[in-house]
Amino acid sequence: MSYPPVPGPCAVRATSAPSGPAISGDPLPGGPVGRSLVGVSHTVDLPPVPPVPFDRGGFDLAARVLAHLPELVEVRRDLHMHPELGRQEVRTTELLKARLEQVGLAPRVPSGGTGLICDIIPEGGPEGAPLTAFRADLDALPIEDAKPAGVPYRSTVPGQAHACGHDVHTTVLLGLGLVLAEAAAAGALPGPVRLLFQPAEEIMPGGALDLIADGALDGVGRIYALHCDPKLEVGRIGLKVGAITSACDRLLLSLDGPGGHTARPHLTTDLVTAIARMAVDLPAVLGRRMDPRWGVSLVWGRIASGSAANAIPQHAELEGTVRCLELAGWREAPGALEELVAQIAETHRAKWVLDYHRGVPPVVNEAESVRLIAEAMERNVGPERVDGTEQSLGGEDFSWYLEQVPGALARLGVRPVGDTSPRDLHQGTFDVDEDAIGVGLGLFAELALGATP
Repeated sequence: MSYPPVPGPCAVRATSAPSGPAISGDPLPGGPVGRSLVGVSHTVDLPPVPPVPFDRGGFDLAARVLAHLPELVEVRRDLHMHPELGRQEVRTTELLKARLEQVGLAPRVPSGGTGLICDIIPEGGPEGAPLTAFRADLDALPIEDAKPAGVPYRSTVPGQAHACGHDVHTTVLLGLGLVLAEAAAAGALPGPVRLLFQPAEEIMPGGALDLIADGALDGVGRIYALHCDPKLEVGRIGLKVGAITSACDRLLLSLDGPGGHTARPHLTTDLVTAIARMAVDLPAVLGRRMDPRWGVSLVWGRIASGSAANAIPQHAELEGTVRCLELAGWREAPGALEELVAQIAETHRAKWVLDYHRGVPPVVNEAESVRLIAEAMERNVGPERVDGTEQSLGGEDFSWYLEQVPGALARLGVRPVGDTSPRDLHQGTFDVDEDAIGVGLGLFAELALGATP
């Protein structure tokens, strides 16, 4: 069967039954100065800022960033205490919308009801100039906050927590709106900017598609994003040209048969053996059917079948994820898996249904955008603050934007300086050094104010 183009329908069903549906189109649910970036409880000393190579009409970016930091730290803590899951970010949306409107901006809520699209257009700017877009994700994870009870900004919502740093991303983008509103009023904003507060990044195929459908990329020439990285110390960022994350899809394989007695497996379909062969053979054979340079990885997370020791069941299920380092592998994986499933199922005389849910392609950073981020980071906090970084096997729906416009995602260091404890994303104990907010805001503002040299 043929698979839809990207982004296209994201839910694909293949089945052994001739009458079964082939494709489901329903989407899944000034001079050198010494300074510090000051948080609430600590300060990180950063190197002097080099001379600013752009005429900003006397607009002191560093001073404006520092002026907003106390408020932004409080906003981050408020968001952390009140996490909301994907497409449920109502309170978060209202808080951000109200604050942006206070500084004279006009954010609009997309048709989905959560998230914001907010343009900042300088007066007297060039007509029809492309917008520079910046994106942040709003949603939390269905994870219990496991930080110590003495942490005052622990989640107040049972079973939900900002364990991936989206509250930091959101706070940085809000700060960018506040700073750029001031820059525009001072005549220091060289070109139009669009802020994208995106819902549902954690829900495949991701809320990026929602915003794109609402015109988020109309008129956009380049787009940037940050993602917290607990492996990097605060004051640093990680960059990579090309793929910086991986594709991630989800699949559910169902097998059916008439069932029967374990004494007579030859008279029926032995589904337990069939599903076991699928679990073992599909990952192994898939690695021999696809170019190994694509880095395709199929890993199962759930297997289920049967309820009695002496009864062959009528139904079995296998569920897992497919991750790919390269876009070519992501495009080829569904068809290759369907072919293999059909072959194994025929051997065991089992009926099968493969529900293959497209998640996200890899985030592929454009080289020019990476260069611009590195230069902006040097203006922001000084030289030698940019690290090379490896490609992650995690998925990130910022990739959907980069399918249509050039841009890049940078990893934002959030580890306290000198901390050597194990830290990772998607853990209930996840937390950040809040000085990262100032670093991220300064970087984004440098990119926006340096858009037209």
